Amino acid sequence: MTITDPVRGPIPGAALVPRPESAPATRSGQEWGGGWGWLLGLVVPIGLALGWEIAVATGLGNGRLLPPPSKVLATLWRLAVSGDLTEHVLATLWRVGLGFLFGVIAGTAFGALTGYSTLARRLLDPMLQALRSIPSIAWVPVFILWFGIFETSKVILIAVGVFFPIYLALSGAILSVDRKLVEVGRIFRLSGPQLVWRVLLPATLPSYVLALRAGLGLGWMFVVAAEFMGASEGLGFLLVDGQMTGQAQLILASILAFAVLGKLTDWLLSVLTAPFLRWQDSFKPSA
Repeated sequence: MTITDPVRGPIPGAALVPRPESAPATRSGQEWGGGWGWLLGLVVPIGLALGWEIAVATGLGNGRLLPPPSKVLATLWRLAVSGDLTEHVLATLWRVGLGFLFGVIAGTAFGALTGYSTLARRLLDPMLQALRSIPSIAWVPVFILWFGIFETSKVILIAVGVFFPIYLALSGAILSVDRKLVEVGRIFRLSGPQLVWRVLLPATLPSYVLALRAGLGLGWMFVVAAEFMGASEGLGFLLVDGQMTGQAQLILASILAFAVLGKLTDWLLSVLTAPFLRWQDSFKPSA
């Protein structure tokens, strides 16, 4: 189709680009994630578990150091029936929950501060980046010396693990906010805290949610080191107990419990934060 100018007539070489028709409805990645699509995520782990079960049953594998899934599940069932599993799971969940809460509060505060203030960033960021490189296990003797071997040191260690991904992601995301949004906020004479709360944080919300999930994952990793610090209950205690008594099935049962709880809490966090991200018109991959 040729473009026609009202005065000069047809413009040679110019053509209207036809408007693309809407693509036919396809099964998107989001659709696979809803309904029963989550069952696809179980195909690989169940397949591997069945494969190892068959290998041990047929004598192709040694089930002493790596017990088959049937023994691991039997150990979990025994712990569940006796009530020990519930006690250990609740203790670990309590520590992770408190550590996650304190880590999120501190990471959000310092991330917003260093992202908004150049002076705060130059003053605090070098020190925090250096502390971020310290392995989690290196904090254990320090926290035992400062806070003892009880719950305080464990919760603080988990909070340290949660703090850094949230701080780093939020600070970097604020620095990447479109300058026009900040100028609009200043036109409306928003104060510093108001600008952070009403402009910068909403603009960084997608990155912030991903940081929350990363921090939660590190919280589950740090709780293992935390429960090495003289804990008498918790899934980390079960790991140590299985190591000391040579029960490989108990170690794997604890690891399986960590994996299931970590996935469930990550899913719960995704569900809770999804309403805040519905405004996104993001890419939906095809199946």
